[in-house]
Amino acid sequence: MMEQKGELISFRPDIKVVDCTIRDGGLVNNFGFTDEFVKKLYETNVAAGVDYMEFGYKASKAQFDVNSFGKWKFCDEEDIRAIVGENNTDLKIAVMADVGRTDFRKDIIPKKDSVIDMIRIATYVSTIPAAVEMINYCHDMGYETTINIMAVSTAKEEDLKLALDILAKTPVDVIYLVDSYGSLYPEEIRRMSEAYLKIAEAAGKKAGIHAHNNQMLAFANTIEACTFGVSFLDATMSGMGRGAGNCFMELLLGFLRNPKYNIRPVFKFIETHMNKLKEEGNVWGCDVQYMITGQRNQHPRTAIAFTAEKRTDYLNFFQTIIED
Repeated sequence: MMEQKGELISFRPDIKVVDCTIRDGGLVNNFGFTDEFVKKLYETNVAAGVDYMEFGYKASKAQFDVNSFGKWKFCDEEDIRAIVGENNTDLKIAVMADVGRTDFRKDIIPKKDSVIDMIRIATYVSTIPAAVEMINYCHDMGYETTINIMAVSTAKEEDLKLALDILAKTPVDVIYLVDSYGSLYPEEIRRMSEAYLKIAEAAGKKAGIHAHNNQMLAFANTIEACTFGVSFLDATMSGMGRGAGNCFMELLLGFLRNPKYNIRPVFKFIETHMNKLKEEGNVWGCDVQYMITGQRNQHPRTAIAFTAEKRTDYLNFFQTIIED
């Protein structure tokens, strides 16, 4: 059985907090954040002691229409530098690159020429070979790397074990447990954290957690994983993220006992900027339709469509879901 790493009143210096507001939150508003919003978020993360800020995706401009998305779908070097300059701070800059949706050999330049510190590679179990190729490329370019295996709640246990064994042999720095559908419970998170940590630690790597809030368990699952040794913790301001959203940054920083973190700038940012986003009509957060897809371990796309149509016929939605 796993043992806890520390107590509630202690802090672990190995913990790294990753802000994903622009990347996961960008799925709410098509990455249509103003430069002022992104600049203030960057300044807030620096002041709060957050370790990494994920700016968005390195998406392929051949696959995605540049005119249909905000700039953080693509994270051009000059756009990031317009916000952070040379980033002479302790905060590290991250972007996400999806397997099969990124022209990584063209768009990911050598680290020495970039202000980006970390490339977070997103994959499914079925695309692990392509993910390994991307890990090796980004590592050779000089970046820190993570691998985020999505939708693991639907993967076969033996396939996931094989994927983890393959990834442990790569130079990736962090292996992420991702609850894409918000369907996992703390007991399952604990068991999966043990499996991830066993393989990651044996290979000298760290483990991370990225949780979704379909069943209002994103924070609970994040601190459950943290308690047993997972050290890279993803969160977003006011929980902003696709569908039901993510672990709330303000909850996470309020829980962590590391004196390097300062929650005050976060409260000010929420008050000034997150509330404004909601007033402008951006919708995210746990609701009945997301709870239903989470409980049924399904992708939230049907619940997202339900929300966009401003429907409230929950029973009819439930019947449709269980008949699929």
